Amino acid sequence: MRRLEKLFSSKRGPVLNVYCTAGFPQPDSTRTVMRALQANGADIIELGMPYSDPLADGPVIQASSARALQQGMTLERLFAQLADFRKEIHIPVVLMGYLNPLLQFGFDRFCAAAAACGVDGLIIPDIPLPVYLREYKAIVDRHGLDFIFLVTPETSEARIRQLDAASSGFLYAVSSSSVTGSAKEFGSVAGYLEGLQRLRLKNPVLVGFGIRDRETFDTACRYAQGAIIGTAFIDELAKGASVEATTRSFLQGVLGRAMQ
Repeated sequence: MRRLEKLFSSKRGPVLNVYCTAGFPQPDSTRTVMRALQANGADIIELGMPYSDPLADGPVIQASSARALQQGMTLERLFAQLADFRKEIHIPVVLMGYLNPLLQFGFDRFCAAAAACGVDGLIIPDIPLPVYLREYKAIVDRHGLDFIFLVTPETSEARIRQLDAASSGFLYAVSSSSVTGSAKEFGSVAGYLEGLQRLRLKNPVLVGFGIRDRETFDTACRYAQGAIIGTAFIDELAKGASVEATTRSFLQGVLGRAMQ
């Protein structure tokens, strides 16, 4: 059983997926942040691959990506940092990024490297479904990776079902058609999320965009198996305090408990 499948089949209570940018806040911070997230209650780590034109990301994550690139972060460096990370990180890890750098690296080579170091899945928002099915799905499948598609409040039911069928691991339900970090009152998207519930989709659903604290996390989880936090966490890391202390304090605030 794959790690994501095992997590969703065994976890009691909502699943917390936390996004962090590889190579941020310092070039060698990637593993430090991952260890801190695991130690303080994150269920999934969504590791962002820095890119110069991250279309779905708001200014906070864009700034973290720009800083990581300025500090020399590359895919080669990321995979070097992730070598043997499974000796200490046991929760699912998903890489999130954009297609252009992966094509420059070589898509097959990228998937092979991700699988070899123990990555579980990919989120690549700018691959359209028909292109994925035609050009990339066979490669992803061959390397045993999950692939997660995004849906939005504007996605039709027929399209949602197509994206759900093509996804594995989970389905990413974007709370609004905006960029990451946008403020969101979840009462305004309750109907959309309730509609996803009624579809009885194949995959678990995680809600992202606008989740920033315990209140928004708990509210999102009323309608889904869990939620994704990114911008609020990156914002805290950017303040320059200890990664371990910042992560512990932030996740305690989201989960409402201290880790033992």
